[in-house]
Amino acid sequence: QVQLVESGGGLVQPGGSLRLSCVASGSILSFDAMGWYRQAPGKQRELVAAISRLGILNYADSVKGRFTISRDYAKNTVYLQMNSLEHEDTAVYFCNAERATMSSWGQGTQVTVSS
Repeated sequence: QVQLVESGGGLVQPGGSLRLSCVASGSILSFDAMGWYRQAPGKQRELVAAISRLGILNYADSVKGRFTISRDYAKNTVYLQMNSLEHEDTAVYFCNAERATMSSWGQGTQVTVSS
C-alpha cells in the first residue's frame, strides 16, 4: 500500500556530493519514523540516518558530520544530503518508513564513489 520511490543516486568522485530523495505515496507525518539504509556488496544492510515523528535524529557513526537527513512535508519527501563522499559509501541506498509494526521499503538507488 505504501510506496517509496528513491532517486538521486549516481557515480561521483571522492569528496563529491549527492542528494537522495525519497517520495512517499502518502503524508510522511503518518509514519513513526523514516530513514535511509544502505547495503554494500557482501555486507548486511545498515542504518545510515533516520528521523522520527518527534524529530529525533539518528546517524551512523561513519556518516556523522557528512550526511544530513531532512524532510519536506508538503512534498511528502525525505532527503539525504551526502557530502564528502568516500569509497566506503558505495552501496545501494534504500528509503525506509515505519508505522506501528509495519515497514516499507523503496526499490533502492545505487551510489558509487570512484575516481
